[in-house]
Amino acid sequence: MKNKYYIYLVIASILIIIIAIWSFTKDRQTSTLEKITIGEVTHSVFYAPMYVAIENGYFEEEGIDIELVLTSGADKVSAAVLSGDVEVGFAGAESAIYIYEKGEKDYLQIFSGLTKRDGQFILSRTKIDNFELEDLYGKEILVGRSSGMPALNFLNALKNENIDPKKININYSVDFAALSGTFIGDTGDFVNLFEPNALRLEQEGYAYVVESIGKLSGEMPYTAFYARKSYIKENENTIKSFAQAINKGLKFTHNNSADKIAEVILNQFPDTSLNDLTKLIARYKENDSWLQTTYISEKLLENLEDIMIDNNLLDKYVPYKDLVINYD
Repeated sequence: MKNKYYIYLVIASILIIIIAIWSFTKDRQTSTLEKITIGEVTHSVFYAPMYVAIENGYFEEEGIDIELVLTSGADKVSAAVLSGDVEVGFAGAESAIYIYEKGEKDYLQIFSGLTKRDGQFILSRTKIDNFELEDLYGKEILVGRSSGMPALNFLNALKNENIDPKKININYSVDFAALSGTFIGDTGDFVNLFEPNALRLEQEGYAYVVESIGKLSGEMPYTAFYARKSYIKENENTIKSFAQAINKGLKFTHNNSADKIAEVILNQFPDTSLNDLTKLIARYKENDSWLQTTYISEKLLENLEDIMIDNNLLDKYVPYKDLVINYD
């Protein structure tokens, strides 16, 4: 009996030692990772490749420990980066352009792209068969703030389809994060929303998805990663590694089915079922929403700036070599 007792004791001691070594090694590995906080403009399935990079451990492979901080509004994201509250901003590229135009000495540089078109959908309060953009005439639509990327792409979609915006009551007064709640509260006939909010309103019977804005507006660096110029200069290897992790996420997203991607990023959307998440990813894959790599071409940037110039938000093109640094 005593021999059995000693054997159990030895086994237990060995297990304790193994667990202790594993915990020490894990803590040591975590402590050697470079910590980067990302201010993300919203948490949406639209950004699936980034969540793939997180959940598949691509950032850890590149020596980076990522923390996501929800920072609603691209203007707030850029402000958080400038203040040093976060190291990296993830928002519409237009917010970096605005900072550059203000003459900020330590301005924001874009070092990695993710999405290449708008990810919003137009939702109607009532069911409309065979929807046409002319159905917006005489109606109120909630689009977010006037200088933000969502509103700009909506206007560009109208332009591309020869729709007169003056015939539409475009409401710019509602903050991006409050669009769903405001619409549910009976304001507006239409609203522009990203996923999963669009599907949620559909399922709850508040609205019907009738059109994709991204399909109509065209390609541009819709959402991208940026940091202060000084930070990129002082942490160039880390920024390169960051871009490489995103590249891995983009490759996985393009090379795998919607259901496989949904399984990987389900942890990022605990309130969304696997089935619904698969539907949302499939919708974005069908719309060709993501860049092939993090590389942002000069032409893509000009497409965005054309929209800003058309809406009197920019006088001339910002120098591409100043604003964009590609590590692809």
